[in-house]
Amino acid sequence: MSFEFSKARFLDVIRMIEDYRLDIRTVTMGISLIGCTRPTTEATAQAVYDRVMERARDLVPVCEGIERELGIPIVNKRISVSPIALVAAGAEGNPVDIAHALDRAASELGVNFVGGYSALVEKGGTTADKRLIYSIPEALAETNNVCSSVNVASSRAGINMNAVAKMGEIVKEAAEATADRSSIACAKLVVFANAVGDNPFMAGAFHGIEEPDTVISVGVSGPGVVDNAIAPLKGATLNEIAEEIKKAAFKITRAGQLVGTMAAERLGVPFGIVDLSLAPTAEMGDSVAHVLERMGLDQVGTHGTTAALALLNDAVKKGGMMACSRVGGLSGSFIPVSEDKGMIDAVHSGAISMDKLEAMTSICSVGFDMIAIPGDTSAELIAGMIADEAAIGVMNHKTTASRLIPVPGTKPGDEVNFGGLLGYAPVISVNTVGNDEFIHRGGFIPAPVHGFRN
Repeated sequence: MSFEFSKARFLDVIRMIEDYRLDIRTVTMGISLIGCTRPTTEATAQAVYDRVMERARDLVPVCEGIERELGIPIVNKRISVSPIALVAAGAEGNPVDIAHALDRAASELGVNFVGGYSALVEKGGTTADKRLIYSIPEALAETNNVCSSVNVASSRAGINMNAVAKMGEIVKEAAEATADRSSIACAKLVVFANAVGDNPFMAGAFHGIEEPDTVISVGVSGPGVVDNAIAPLKGATLNEIAEEIKKAAFKITRAGQLVGTMAAERLGVPFGIVDLSLAPTAEMGDSVAHVLERMGLDQVGTHGTTAALALLNDAVKKGGMMACSRVGGLSGSFIPVSEDKGMIDAVHSGAISMDKLEAMTSICSVGFDMIAIPGDTSAELIAGMIADEAAIGVMNHKTTASRLIPVPGTKPGDEVNFGGLLGYAPVISVNTVGNDEFIHRGGFIPAPVHGFRN
């Protein structure tokens, strides 16, 4: 694909990089591990390691070369793999062996994260699925770069409440297994409804079984670009703001498509998608919350916040889809509490509560994302939060997820630091009214009637 940029377009991109914090948040290589299964998990782990090392050996050098050539920062180089529950099926032993192999490959290749220690159980779990789910706390506690996800619901299947209840327990176990590290294992664990197999963003990325053997996908990020695009619009109407956001998203997505196309060509693999989600960091000038406040909210969380987020998400999607025919993944706006300075400030001031966050997740890219909660929150209450998010996703035909971090020994108002892009988070209070009987009923919440489309 040919890209031609005028001098003005180049200068525009340079301004976005230098002044407005435009970056390529991730170049993610998806790798199929189908065919790596061996009689034991130890032998399977070796086959997985060999496949990942072979396919991704040039990923980091190629990305670094593109960074130097274009001057566009590529913050993360990542790998996603086929759901390990599928790969480990039929292999005797502990699936954590495979997690160790993935972690070793990530370290040797120099990539930031590997996603795909995953299971898809929205209609029920196989023996292999259950083995993997039970092993998640151990796997995440013993590795540095491995990320895990479990899909517990879909609009077509409904909500597997047995899996939801179990994941409440798994989140608690993962928190306790890494209590000495701010429960970092929970920051690498996502519980999904309507998970997609072409998501390049961690911690929820896995290589979908419908994907090619190897593929390159890109996740772009530009909250600062959008913020600066609408900053001059004093007194503008909301539809005029939407138009400016569309134009900014167009520019951001074109930069992502350029990087993705170059990386795919140089690595000799197909180009997958651009995920044009606005992904914030805790740094000043890189906040989705500040974009919403730029529209006229005194602080994110006040009444009107969900409407402003709806405008932002829709305009970002429209601008991105005009720029690239291969938009995919999640594409919209992330609102991770720990990774967004404006969201952190809003929690500290009391403007944001769990209830308001839940309302906003009906609009955002994912859902309850990187939220630190009190360490004594029960597994049942965590399962209830997961179920609520799954219900929003199932009923609205969208991806939702929960990345909840119950840090042992913490209480509302405490602060937890995860380091790097994961940022820091104030511990937010949760509703403590019991729900044990509801969660322990188990079974399935049936799919909505509008979920059956054919």
